[in-house]
Amino acid sequence: MTWSAGSPIVYREVWQGKVWTARPVVVVRDTSQLIALYLPYGTRWRVPAGDRMAYFDYLRTGHWTLTETTWLPGDTLLLIPPGEAHAVHAMWAPDDRRFVGWYVNLQEPARRTAVGFDFMDQELDIWVAPGLSEWTWKDEDHLARAQADGRFSAAQAEAIRAEGERVVARIQAKASPFCDGWETWRPPADWPMPGLPEGWDKVG
Repeated sequence: MTWSAGSPIVYREVWQGKVWTARPVVVVRDTSQLIALYLPYGTRWRVPAGDRMAYFDYLRTGHWTLTETTWLPGDTLLLIPPGEAHAVHAMWAPDDRRFVGWYVNLQEPARRTAVGFDFMDQELDIWVAPGLSEWTWKDEDHLARAQADGRFSAAQAEAIRAEGERVVARIQAKASPFCDGWETWRPPADWPMPGLPEGWDKVG
C-alpha cells in the first residue's frame, strides 16, 4: 500500500513494542525512491515525559509515559529513502520560513503500518548548513551512551556511523536529496494541520 499526497498519517518511533514518539504528518510523496512527509510548525505530537537525559533510563528499562507537546523548530520536510537507515529533514525558521538547513537523522529503515510509518532513532545525527557549505556530527555522546547501556553492540554502532559516512559522501557530492530543490518547497495552502487519529498508539 502506498499513501497519496495530502494523506494525514502518523510517523512513529517504536521501542520494545511500544510507541516512543508519534508525529502527525502529511504525505508529500510516497514512491519506491522516496517517502516525503510534511511536519508543520505548531503540530501537536507525543513524546516521553521528562527531560532528554531521562530518556536513556526509559529506553533501558522500557518504562515511560507519553505527553503531548508542540513542534516548535519550524516547518519540517522529512525525506526518507526507503530501505535506508536515515532520514533527511529539510527545515525552515518558524518566524519567516527562511530555509535554515538539513538535519540528518540516523535511524532504522521506515516500516509501513496501518496508520503510517514506524522506525526508531539511532542517536547519531548530522547537521548540514544551507548551501551545503559545512556539516558536523551531532550527538556522538548519545551514541556512546546507548552503546554503554547495551542498546547497540560495537558492530551496530559501527554500522550506524558507516551509514552516516555514506550520507556525508552525498553531502560532499551535492547529491540527492540535497540537490533536488526541496529548499523552495511549500505545502498547498489548503492542507490542514494534521492530528493523531484513533489507533495511533496501537503497535502490531
